[in-house]
Amino acid sequence: MPVNVLFVSAGRRVELLRLFRQAYRRLGLSGRILAVDIDPLAPALQEADARHLVPRVDDPGFVPALAEICRAEEASLVFPLIDPAIPALARQRQVIENTGARLAVVSAQAAEIARDKWRTFEWLSSMGYPTPTTWLAADVPRDPPFPLFVKPRFGSAGRNAFRADDRRELEFFLGYVPEPIVQPFVDGEEITSDVFCSLTGEVWAVVSRRRIEVRWGEVHKGVTIHDAAIRERCSMIAMALRAIGPITVQGIRRAGETLFTEVNARFAGGMPLAVAAGVPAPEWYLREAAGLPVEVPPPGSYREHVYLTRYDDSFFLEGEGYEPLGGGGV
Repeated sequence: MPVNVLFVSAGRRVELLRLFRQAYRRLGLSGRILAVDIDPLAPALQEADARHLVPRVDDPGFVPALAEICRAEEASLVFPLIDPAIPALARQRQVIENTGARLAVVSAQAAEIARDKWRTFEWLSSMGYPTPTTWLAADVPRDPPFPLFVKPRFGSAGRNAFRADDRRELEFFLGYVPEPIVQPFVDGEEITSDVFCSLTGEVWAVVSRRRIEVRWGEVHKGVTIHDAAIRERCSMIAMALRAIGPITVQGIRRAGETLFTEVNARFAGGMPLAVAAGVPAPEWYLREAAGLPVEVPPPGSYREHVYLTRYDDSFFLEGEGYEPLGGGGV
């Protein structure tokens, strides 16, 4: 039976779709790559075998429209690729899974912990994981330890995140950033870990990378690393959240200690580096969806010092009707 994979809010994730296409070929599986977005010019739509436009994720019609696409296209597996889509899908998991598709998304409770950066801090702290002290805007100390880091409580993709070096900058960013939270600025190596979990919650693999250069919140240059302590804690975080499908854990490493900062319940933008380093996650997910056995190597079985460096590429389309709907957004 064909295994059809649907990517929600596919956006610019052409490389991810191509990795799944390669996995189909290696496994000899039949199936199609499906993609949806609100923008007909989204690059990844051009890579899909079937593409559809959907309402924004905050539109009440979003999940029903997605369910209808799942039913019509006989989707087997659904991956959301942007943060705002995750709570919407997690809350209505049954609507999607009643179509016969399996939703690679954490529970509604875990989705809220990941979406709300304040709740992420509270949860990490309650579980005993090292994490930067975090304040809501009203609770920032009168004499805080500058420099500080101001970011949105419900932010995504690194937007509206700023360093504040003094009181004047802090006051400005508190007024500029929507629903801000504040942390001490931690100077260290930014470490992102891809945590690949099965659809039943088993942690398959953790692959960590150091971010060398970031553009629009997504890694532009990076390199794989091995850190057993990070790997173990990321596995524990995934198990505590009862993660389903891929998640991403971010942290800052300095002086041998890692402070964990965020959890994103989706494929990270830099996930292709994990595949290049020897972790065939797309093959694992296709195998699981097809009911085939998944053979997972021991923890840490990937190559260190594998570098990622990215460049721009283009699709060229002709015709009418390609203008973004509603002026863009999610």
